[in-house]
Amino acid sequence: MKHFFTAAAISAGLLATTAVPAFAQTKLTMYYPIAVGGPLTKVIDGMIEGFEKENPEIDVTAVYAGNYDDTRVRALSALQSGEPAQLSVLFSIDAYDLVEQDLIVSFDDVVKTEEEKQWLEGFYPALMANSKVEGKTWGIPFQRSTIVMYYNKDMFREAGLDPEKAPKTWDEMLAAGKALAKDGRYGLMVPSTGYPYWMLQCFAIQNGKELMSKDGSEVYFDDPAVIEALAFWRSLSAEHKISPEGLVEWGTLRQAFVQGQTAMMWHTTGNLTAVKNEAKFDFGVAELPAQKQPGSPTGGGNFYLFKKATDEERAASLKLIRYMTAPERAAEWSITTGYVGVSQAAYETDKLMAYGQEFPQALVARDQLKVAIAEFSTWETARVREALNNAVQATLTGSQTAEEALKAAQANAEQLLKPYKK
Repeated sequence: MKHFFTAAAISAGLLATTAVPAFAQTKLTMYYPIAVGGPLTKVIDGMIEGFEKENPEIDVTAVYAGNYDDTRVRALSALQSGEPAQLSVLFSIDAYDLVEQDLIVSFDDVVKTEEEKQWLEGFYPALMANSKVEGKTWGIPFQRSTIVMYYNKDMFREAGLDPEKAPKTWDEMLAAGKALAKDGRYGLMVPSTGYPYWMLQCFAIQNGKELMSKDGSEVYFDDPAVIEALAFWRSLSAEHKISPEGLVEWGTLRQAFVQGQTAMMWHTTGNLTAVKNEAKFDFGVAELPAQKQPGSPTGGGNFYLFKKATDEERAASLKLIRYMTAPERAAEWSITTGYVGVSQAAYETDKLMAYGQEFPQALVARDQLKVAIAEFSTWETARVREALNNAVQATLTGSQTAEEALKAAQANAEQLLKPYKK
């Protein structure tokens, strides 16, 4: 990692060079998204410092580049302009586009030893679902999440609800929301900016339907179960009055929850540690409620290896990724942020086992992986996703019905995906 030194320190370092054998370092530039939670740069910086101590022949520069979209733009711009970029954490759902643009290499082609192959097999299968395209593994889970329900236990008590029993079905959520809503406070908020498609996936899978095929060539936006799911989301505000009219901002929802503007919220587990630090009340975390079945999509970022790197840089990048996803580091990352520990081995570390006993809310996202599905991703992901986002927002603002909006998004997606039909 890059460091800055005083002139005196540099002079002292120059005098000491005769005692230290000189060697050529392999230099890595890693683009990293910082968008959710607290000062995550310190955590990543700490991991890099630990890695460089163990591997002095490798020098890592982390470029913190905003949200996932910002990071993708900056990393790809660097590649196009010939600037160094060997690896990055990008959206797990970017895999199709990155493969199609021939920008990344598969990990199956990079791992060599039996130990490396075992490492590749060690991640939770639900987190690997977005990592595979056409039978190859292109991404390694790191900053990964599911959507969970946060709820204010103090407000539950005040409303005569059992604070240890979060709603497990849509009907229970509606009933609780009505009991909790009052002047100046909503019963439930579900974000509808930033990642509307992601929240629709929650409602859709709970109503028994996935939004896309496993090979990313088909979507099912106009399926009756999906239309019903979006109509139900709209009804939370339009009919039942437990949610605000219009759109709920992704970026400010956590603050709305900790400030008491809503009794329940659906949000990423990546916000868990920030909520823990900011909430001045007793709060619970629960798996999302079911209609026909329980479920949540996974989310977040994967490590990718860029194709332009040399073999030496690629080997060094693999070493860094293995270091950062090792059980102890994955456990530390989960505790510090709230993101899911990416392997069962992470949850078997003494540190995370002790933390889970002390703060059981930290285990909810992991437990939900058993009913989790891949985050929405297809070929032509960005444009297909934009059409779906627009449909969700048009419905929630009341400018179109769920059926009208989703049928239009379906027609748009079918045109885009036509070349990929097998």
